Amino acid sequence: MAQIKFLKPVVSVSWLNENLENENLIVLDGTINKSFDSSLYQIPKARFFDIKNKFSNISAPFPSTFPSEAQFQKEARALAINTDNAIVVYDDKGIYSSARVWWLFKAFGFENVAVLDGGFPEWIRAGYTTEPMKLYEGKTGNFEATYKPELMKFFEDVKMASKTKSHTIIDARSAGRFKSLEPEPREGLRMGTIPNSINLPFEDLLTENLLIEEEAIDAKFEKLANKEAPIILSCGSGITACVLALGATMTGYTNISVYDGSWTEWGSLVDE
Repeated sequence: MAQIKFLKPVVSVSWLNENLENENLIVLDGTINKSFDSSLYQIPKARFFDIKNKFSNISAPFPSTFPSEAQFQKEARALAINTDNAIVVYDDKGIYSSARVWWLFKAFGFENVAVLDGGFPEWIRAGYTTEPMKLYEGKTGNFEATYKPELMKFFEDVKMASKTKSHTIIDARSAGRFKSLEPEPREGLRMGTIPNSINLPFEDLLTENLLIEEEAIDAKFEKLANKEAPIILSCGSGITACVLALGATMTGYTNISVYDGSWTEWGSLVDE
């Protein structure tokens, strides 16, 4: 059976259904805020990628904090992920936390990974087979993590970029949150915006769980930055910024990074 090599960072549910039996393919359920429940359903043979508890630094003060290279490698191996696998990631919302999983793999040097367009809702809508949720138990893999620091930004990086305008900072939160018209969902977190940032809500790249046409995504980004411009993507806690990273990557942007702590960190550490 031929090995799979992704040319684009997104695949359709029809493609996944046709390739589900490929031995080189691993399907990951990257739904956030989910725990094992055998009454829930999943795509056949999916392995649960536990962002909150396995693939985040749980000792950090902010949610979904970027894990260490050693932690990511250990947990990826525990899911029997090998260096030569092809990985498709989905989530239960459509395209939400699956993009974070995709970006984490890229940040640790693994490129042969794609997001399922429309996620589990689109899989269900298409009428494809599901199975009760299972926890993976079996052999371990040989995954090798190699951290690529250019893909992640942290507080001091963004503080400098905001001050010097060295990067275009794009915020994926809703327009209401960006303009301080809606409260933040995290209790006690102030409203506000990173200075010198601009807004592109991640929902603007989606329609009914699916990504909009590539040309339309390109047009949205072209209004904000050219293809060569260094870009930092932010959101509430580093999750939906990765949806923007997915769209930007699809349309040819290469100098992009994600602010890991995003507004949860910035709004907690900076008073105004």
